[in-house]
Amino acid sequence: MVDKAAIARQFIEAIPHAKALGLKLTSIGNGEAGITMPYSKELVGDPRTGVIHGGAVFAALDTCCGAAVMSHPSAPGGTATIDLRIDYMRVATPGQTITTQATCYHITRNVAFVRATAMDEDQGLPVATAAGSFTVEGL
Repeated sequence: MVDKAAIARQFIEAIPHAKALGLKLTSIGNGEAGITMPYSKELVGDPRTGVIHGGAVFAALDTCCGAAVMSHPSAPGGTATIDLRIDYMRVATPGQTITTQATCYHITRNVAFVRATAMDEDQGLPVATAAGSFTVEGL
């Protein structure tokens, strides 16, 4: 039996940009995944405010969505992003870790559909939300 969670974890750990961003897989299984991205001065988009660049938030959400697809019981293997829409709701608070959660809520033979959220310590309002489609690839 294939351990999809282990494969997804190995895949994420091998991605160079995931390493550079400090992404850590915190949960995975049954079409759901969680990833954290610690605050780092290297990820700041505006040195005057200390706010993490939106591209880093995007990359964390995209990676989390891919992990959710890979762990879905109906997904036979790898995945790639087809389309990903990000709605930025507010800036992330400087100094705080970003936590992403993604759910693969529907899957067909060729396409998986995912929703995700990025939060900092203020759990009342997301930093960003995402909705996307991903390929469903065979093993």
